[in-house]
Order: sequence, then structure tokens, then C-alpha cells
Amino acid sequence: MTFNERVRSVITQKNSLLCVGLDVEVNKLPKSAIVHNRQFEFAKRIIEETSPYATAYKVNTAFYEAEGHQGWETLESIFDVLQALPGVISIADCKRGDIGNTARMYAKAFFDKLGADAITANPLMGSDSVEPFLQNPKKGVFFLCLTSNPGSADLLQLSLGQPNLSVYFRLADMVESWNGGENCGLVVGATKPEIMGHIRRIHPDLPFLIPGTGAQGGDLEKSVLNGTDQFGTNALFNSSRAILYASDGEDYAEAAARVARETRDALNAAREKKVKS
Repeated sequence: MTFNERVRSVITQKNSLLCVGLDVEVNKLPKSAIVHNRQFEFAKRIIEETSPYATAYKVNTAFYEAEGHQGWETLESIFDVLQALPGVISIADCKRGDIGNTARMYAKAFFDKLGADAITANPLMGSDSVEPFLQNPKKGVFFLCLTSNPGSADLLQLSLGQPNLSVYFRLADMVESWNGGENCGLVVGATKPEIMGHIRRIHPDLPFLIPGTGAQGGDLEKSVLNGTDQFGTNALFNSSRAILYASDGEDYAEAAARVARETRDALNAAREKKVKS
């Protein structure tokens, strides 16, 4: 089974489009999380409580790399926990992009050493910079296409001088051309649902990783209507802060589970609306 086939299969099995973002900031951890490795224990409890509702987990590696040696050990421990869960996709949100041996080493670090099912990557350096990430059809790559931040207008939304052609459309077309192993996807922000819909119509088979429906303010229902395929699937909607920090008290894990369940249900309601329309 290729990575893209697995995405669709796991969404169907779990009846969920939810991806939980594990962007765990040490200075935001509740006082109840005072243990030897607070960052890991917090992430582990979040995973345990939200796993009934999540199809995927996106681990933003910057929040762990910033903690030095222990941070990398925390990453390894988190991916060990995720690999032990049946029917869950683990994504290393590392946004790497470089050429030749450097890209090959990144692939080794995140796929072979950490055991991630997928990574995020920057495609701006072109085909030779992404080729090392695409060797194993079971390992996926979500390429940055149209990000949710306001600064995406600086480059990604620039026109390339032809009608209906911009940088993000060119990137999406390139990713489609690299998808021979059925393991390429796109990162498309929920803050731009109408553009997302245009990209989806042109690339119906690529899985989307969609950030921005939580604290960044993207419209959840519009994003589902525009970002999923005709069957209301093939997209993972990431929520990080809204779930992680649903409570700053001792009930943080239970509160995270409640918000994860509510988010999954809202996503499913929007999917049902799309399929029926």
C-alpha cells in the first residue's frame, strides 16, 4: 500500500479527518506536568487521550530541536509512541529542502531514524532536492504549496505572468509530476479556502495537509468543502494549539480529548454536507 492509499484507508477506518499537531512549547506546559521530561510526558498524555479521534499526528520538530540533545530524544520517544498505535499516521513537520547528499541525510534522519510515516518539505529548490525523499512509496511527503500565514502573499501568491497561473499553482503541478510513487501531497492553508478549492479541482488525487482551522482562524466548514475530494476524504486537517492548550490545569489531557472529539465531529458534519450536496 502506497502512502497516499494509506491516508485514504486510515481516514475511512477511523472516520476522521483530524490531525493533531504536537507543537509542545515547554513554557506553556501546565504545572501538573512536572516530571523528568515534561515535554514528552505532556505529548504522550495528549496522544493517549486524543487517539480515538485522530487519524494523524503532526510533530513540529522545531519545538523539540530547540531543547537540544534532550529534545531529539523526546522526538524519538514521541515517534515510538505513535508507531505503537494502530491506524495512525505520523508526520514529522520539519519543512526541509536541500539538494543531493543533504536531502538524503534528512530523509535518513526522519524516515529511518525517527520512523516518521511522512514529512513536510519545501519544494522551491526543485526536483533534485526532493528526489531523495520519494524513494519509498510507503513514506509520504507533504510539500508546501499555499501556506496559511499572511506572508504567503510575498511569494506563493505571485502571478507568473499568465492567466490563472501563480507560484502555488506551479508548485502543485510540479508535485503532481513527482507523484509516480503515490506518496506526494500538498500543504494548503485553511485561511484561503477558495484558492484551496481551485487547487483541489485541478489535483483531485493528491492528499492535502491543511493547517489553520484552529487558532489561526481558518473557516473549518469552508475548508472541508473546498479541501476534500468528491467523497469528502483525502485531506488531513491539523489543529495544534486549540487542542494542546484547551486547559492549563490538571485536566489538560481530558480537555484536549474533548476538543479533539468536537473537532472531529465538526469535520465529519462538514464532510457529510459536502457528500450530500
